[in-house]
Amino acid sequence: MVVELAKGLVEKPDEVRVEAEDEGAKTVLCLYVAEDDLGRVIGRNGRVAHALRALVRAAAGERGARMSLEIVD
Repeated sequence: MVVELAKGLVEKPDEVRVEAEDEGAKTVLCLYVAEDDLGRVIGRNGRVAHALRALVRAAAGERGARMSLEIVD
């Protein structure tokens, strides 16, 4: 889900990838994008990043899991 959304936002969709890291009871999704696309994924005042994080939390909550999203260039 996050990969598809991010690919729709960036200019270099082939460089978008997500890696999951377990941190105890929580999973952290690391979203990697090209450095030039970082601003597009974060958005003005962080609005896009906030929306992506909210979607991740909601999807995880439906499954009874805890997840967060980190954006990495």
